[in-house]
Amino acid sequence: MIIIELAAKRGLTNFDLKLIGITLMVVDHIHEMFAGAGAPDWMDWFGRPVATIFFFLSVEGFTHTHNQKRYLFRLLIGFWTMQIGSQIVQHFFSVGDLGLMNNIFSDIFIGVLTMYGFQLIGTGRTTHHPRQIMIGILMILTPIILSGLMIAFSSAHWLSMGIYVLFPTVLTAENNVFLYIGPLMYLLRKHRNWQLIAIAVFALLATGFSANNLLTTNTEWMRVFAIIPIYLYNGELGKSMKGFFYAFYPLHIWFLYILASLLGVKS
Repeated sequence: MIIIELAAKRGLTNFDLKLIGITLMVVDHIHEMFAGAGAPDWMDWFGRPVATIFFFLSVEGFTHTHNQKRYLFRLLIGFWTMQIGSQIVQHFFSVGDLGLMNNIFSDIFIGVLTMYGFQLIGTGRTTHHPRQIMIGILMILTPIILSGLMIAFSSAHWLSMGIYVLFPTVLTAENNVFLYIGPLMYLLRKHRNWQLIAIAVFALLATGFSANNLLTTNTEWMRVFAIIPIYLYNGELGKSMKGFFYAFYPLHIWFLYILASLLGVKS
């Protein structure tokens, strides 16, 4: 209670939000890797708000970074590292039928690319540069077009696999279309209350308008709890955590997967 009261008084920094997201994420991934060993289903609940928290942080990152192209490139490097590394780990280890599909870098990259597209469209309209507008539209549509190509040429395994490994797509993103809460929060970045309402609407959509199994298999609505730390965000950077997430995210997933494999866990 004391910690909550202090957070409410001084607010949460960017660093605090990252720490909360990472902590919840680890609990969720422990459940993912050790569900076959009896890890309780309620551990999965902790992970539901995580993506939304990191999408919000990506809005802050894109808005305040000094080099937006470099920010995008770092996310792409993170995506490639995760894709290739996970393939290598699964070549030597296995946890039953559990595949390493985790790659939040894909979702964040698409979200930030879309934000960049919105920015170019806005700048192009203001400065009357049609070329910028067209580039912005292309940036927004590229992950969707690539998804369509994967579906259209699904029989051409080499092509669909090549796209899967090399390019983030909406089709293969962890949160699929729900990743667009990030760009939506970018458009609403000057209106915190509207951002929170958008999160609540996306959480409702995630239920499929069904009240069944809300504590078992239909838990995506719990992303709504991201509202709490985001509401408490005070806009301050806090302690520097630059680069830590890019290393911690893949390493902790691979570590848990390898550990589960060595312990003989079966999904």
